Amino acid sequence: MANNLITRKDISFATISKNVGREQPAQRKLYVSLARTQAEIEEAQRLRYKVFAEEMGAQLSGIGGLDIDGFDQFCDHLIVRDSGSNQVIGTYRILSPSKANEAGGYYSAGEFDLSRLAPILSRTVEVGRACVHQNYRNGGTITMLWAGLAKYMQIHNYEYMIGCGSIGMSDGGHLAASLYSKLQDEYLSPSEYRVFAHNPLPINALNKDLQVACPPLIKGYLRLGAYICGEPAWDPYFNTADMLVMLPLSRINPRYASHFMK
Repeated sequence: MANNLITRKDISFATISKNVGREQPAQRKLYVSLARTQAEIEEAQRLRYKVFAEEMGAQLSGIGGLDIDGFDQFCDHLIVRDSGSNQVIGTYRILSPSKANEAGGYYSAGEFDLSRLAPILSRTVEVGRACVHQNYRNGGTITMLWAGLAKYMQIHNYEYMIGCGSIGMSDGGHLAASLYSKLQDEYLSPSEYRVFAHNPLPINALNKDLQVACPPLIKGYLRLGAYICGEPAWDPYFNTADMLVMLPLSRINPRYASHFMK
């Protein structure tokens, strides 16, 4: 697992900290870093299992209460920890271009044809498996995760970030179809960044006119300046509709850049 260790210049991640929380916020000091050991990676995987399998009912292949798949060994794992309890309460995994080549491609290539993105993939990181413990789901925790991602991209001189933004399908997909219909006019990417779902959500067979709130993570990406790169794919294992989201660093909204690009 040595590939997941951070270099000396990444140690500055641990200096990004903030007091957040629903109860006694001044006593909840959080900090963000990259997992340095297998034990820390397993803490992230345990949180992922708790959120995705136990809360959301996803069909995961992990064992022993851990969410593990074949991409984990190639990824860096960003974690947010509560220094008071020492608990990992937020995580992202990050797949760099070189590690994507070793892994045989990006995770999202299993859901989408990424051919049109080929010219920029050498400058692109993929993020995924984002989750936050239910007691810490607030703007402060997400801000720290995004600050960590921005720092990672700056250190390694990457220009683009991609990842799957998910919408639950407990209603059969009508909310997901309605959300895509609502967002496409304003946020759909230029055609050169368009991707195509291998297992597309059948949008035209679903109700596209429901009033729907955008999930907080997708909403946050779009506020930063992200595109959605095409129609949603259906992920049967997580029972979600996934839209590929792409954020070029050059498009980050100046209103928010000061929070992340330090």
